[in-house]
Amino acid sequence: MARRRQSVTIKHVAADAGVSLQTVSRVINNEANVRPEMKERVQASIDKLGYVPSIAAQRMSGSRSYLILALNDRQRTIEDWRAREGSDWVDQMLLGGMLKCAEHGYRLIFELVDTHSDHVEREMKGAIAALQPDGVVLTPPHGDNAQITGLLDKYKIPYVRIGARAREGALSISMGDGILASRATEYLIEMGHERIGFIAGAREYALSQWRKEGWLETMQKHGLDTEGLCERGDFSFASGEASARTLLSRSNRPTAIIASNDQMALATNKVAHDLGLKVPGDLSLISFDNTPVVRFVQPPLTAIDQPVAETVSQAVELLIRSQRGEEIPSMPVIVDGGLVKRQSVAAPPRKK
Repeated sequence: MARRRQSVTIKHVAADAGVSLQTVSRVINNEANVRPEMKERVQASIDKLGYVPSIAAQRMSGSRSYLILALNDRQRTIEDWRAREGSDWVDQMLLGGMLKCAEHGYRLIFELVDTHSDHVEREMKGAIAALQPDGVVLTPPHGDNAQITGLLDKYKIPYVRIGARAREGALSISMGDGILASRATEYLIEMGHERIGFIAGAREYALSQWRKEGWLETMQKHGLDTEGLCERGDFSFASGEASARTLLSRSNRPTAIIASNDQMALATNKVAHDLGLKVPGDLSLISFDNTPVVRFVQPPLTAIDQPVAETVSQAVELLIRSQRGEEIPSMPVIVDGGLVKRQSVAAPPRKK
């Protein structure tokens, strides 16, 4: 009777082929130092037994685990999941990372880490010990967490930092947040707006400051006043609601607002309607991220599209090329996004 597929192990393959476990592992890992006839013999046993290589078998050669670990913020992700709002960032991250890993014979493992936790180092050590990743993708704000990067440096595990502050010698990718904020501001100015408000994100995220600077520098370039036009949220709906209410309750309120993520933009849209303001008749609105929900709100929101899938795909590519000793581009790598124009932007109301 043939063995069931799930019961077949690397030991069965080695016994059937009459070779060592190490030799089977080298064949599984497609290493160069295996004679063609030996490779054919082992492969024939793998095919005959229906063996599916395990991660443990891939590690036996002592070279690679073929695992890339991607870290995301625990608190924010779990809050989205519990609210049953999903997370387009996570979906796009997995899409780009998994497809690129599969292209090179790797697997992407997704872990949540709370950057504020006192247990960050313990959690990271546990993940490293269990997974032995060949590389790590650090999403914001983990790339700026010295505990995390210090531990990875200590264990000599390569990593790519997405949306983190510049650091010499580090693999880094940016989605051009400042440039995109500037692009959104320029668009509003072209539409005739002069009083353009801005709702910034949480301070711990480097990209929050980049986005604010993109807005601020563009306003200053055009000689436009920015006093009283910037409020700070933390990317949550509640913080966006508070910030928008502050901006829109001022006597000389803005005629347009750029919000640093979709949740804060949705909150701004709600506050505008609560105050009896028409969007875009009285207030034009631009968001960051361009998650699916902004297409279905009324009106559909103009948004900066963040190329998350492509960014994580390139992060994985950088890690694999770095491990192979291949040439890598100069840092940081910039993955450009775009402005998706919808119905939430129009010319400002005429001055009375």
